[in-house]
Amino acid sequence: MKNFTSLFTKLTIMIMLSVLITGCASRKKVLMLQGLAEQGATITNPGKTSYRLHKGDNLYIKVYSVDEKTSKFFQSDFPNLMNPTYLFLNSYTVDEKGYINISFIDKLLVEGLTVEESKNLIQKALNEYFKECTVAVKLVNFQVSVLGEVNNPGSFTIDREQVNLFQALGLAGGPKDFSNLQKVILVRQTDNGSQAQVLDITNLKILESEYFYLMPNDIIYVEPVKAKMAIYGS
Repeated sequence: MKNFTSLFTKLTIMIMLSVLITGCASRKKVLMLQGLAEQGATITNPGKTSYRLHKGDNLYIKVYSVDEKTSKFFQSDFPNLMNPTYLFLNSYTVDEKGYINISFIDKLLVEGLTVEESKNLIQKALNEYFKECTVAVKLVNFQVSVLGEVNNPGSFTIDREQVNLFQALGLAGGPKDFSNLQKVILVRQTDNGSQAQVLDITNLKILESEYFYLMPNDIIYVEPVKAKMAIYGS
């Protein structure tokens, strides 16, 4: 009986140690930016996406002017209804040849340009016809999808110039308890097809990664930890 009790005690201790070790391992997989609180950090990141316009992209173009006639011509004294539907319906589509067609000026080739470069091109063209006008350009088909172990998976329209990985996860309600943040898969469309990149967002170096800022149509998939797959038999 004494030997049985001793054996039972040893088994209990081994099981408890196993649980603790598994818990520590799992903790490493679900905590973002580990070491930041203890170390502090100044991370250098370009801070801008390098997305270049493609055929089928939609640009919302708004012209502002202090000149009353110019303002009325572009209806820029109307209220701004800055919701996604309004922006899309009042946008210009990059056609199959890479051009946008603004009625009273020549077609402009914008394929391959950044949004900022396209704005400068449009501004230059308008300056030939109007004085004291300012152009604002926005990409309105900027969507990202966040799937897997998050609380609110889905596709999200981005209403700002750029969005990073953590902001996108925030839009999706944040990671779940069983998310494996050491294995976040980013799928990105390129001219040569789809590119898949595995990211570890527990590591501080993610802040300086070229994949930290997202591009239109990026897909983020957060894998579950192995413990969940074992529990549910997947």
